Amino acid sequence: MHRPRVLYTDPPWLVDGGRAVPELATVERETLGARAELRFGPFVDGRYAHNDELARLAAGCDVLVVYRCRITRGLLDAAGERLRAVVRQGVGVDNLDLPLLAERRLLAYHVPDYCVDEVATHTSALALALERRLVAQHNGLSGGTFDIYAGGVPHRINRRTLGVVGFGRIGRAVARRLGAFYGQVLVHDPHIGRDLPEGYGALAVDSLDELLESSDVVTLHCPLTGATEGLIGAAELARMRAGSFLVNAARGALVDPAALGSALRGGRLAGAGLDVFAPENPHDDPLWKDVLDHPAVIVTSHRAFLSREAEHSSRRRVAELARDLLAGGQPTVGRLSPAGLR
Repeated sequence: MHRPRVLYTDPPWLVDGGRAVPELATVERETLGARAELRFGPFVDGRYAHNDELARLAAGCDVLVVYRCRITRGLLDAAGERLRAVVRQGVGVDNLDLPLLAERRLLAYHVPDYCVDEVATHTSALALALERRLVAQHNGLSGGTFDIYAGGVPHRINRRTLGVVGFGRIGRAVARRLGAFYGQVLVHDPHIGRDLPEGYGALAVDSLDELLESSDVVTLHCPLTGATEGLIGAAELARMRAGSFLVNAARGALVDPAALGSALRGGRLAGAGLDVFAPENPHDDPLWKDVLDHPAVIVTSHRAFLSREAEHSSRRRVAELARDLLAGGQPTVGRLSPAGLR
């Protein structure tokens, strides 16, 4: 009898001290039990590898669980005919290739809401740190200089405008939390009606241009699609208010790094707070160098989602999805249509 197999291609929680430790899969073994064989992707030279060994491990699997690994025809071919579903251990689905999964008649899932609290908090922290020039103050004082003007003189926030681009779960949480500090909150999202933002104390605007021209801080909360890739480029940055801030804890490819670097160097933007990049590690692309080197930029390593509670919840929920799928079910929570879900 076939023993069901679940392959976790690149689980970050399995890594400890620079190596993958299978014994750390406690939540997964507890949830899936002994009836399922757990496999983990190859970890080579400090990172998960997408190589022939990954293809070998995928062979005969019933469920693939991916973190940042990309779904490709080659990986699906390697898995073979037993594969019934792909689960993304996270919110974003741009690495799933949903049209390909639909073509193969494979179920696709993600965990859409496990880190709303964390990302909204992280976005707010980046914005407020930029507004109050906290990093410049810290660097100056810890470096031996006591100067209340280091980083420049901030503005009174309740006289400023927050612009929220994308009004899904996280955009709404940001409008409610971070918006409490601002005198006005504007929202642009072509997929919602004009009335919804008002329930969160915000005002909808018709166009991205209008939001950019009217906001002192712009936060991005869009999924990465063909329509949103490169959403913030040179033209959009030129429309932003002089001295404004950009915060992105959504998807790195929403922002053109060369255009952002130019806007920062030229003084159009007063600073930026970034948790996400494309590629994942910005040091892998020299286009990000001007951004990373700028003294008014705050960067974090794609960890806005991270907390002990969020990581445990996502692991538990993914394992439960895999368990139910192996039992022949088709769970509805987190299930994706070919076009994805907001």
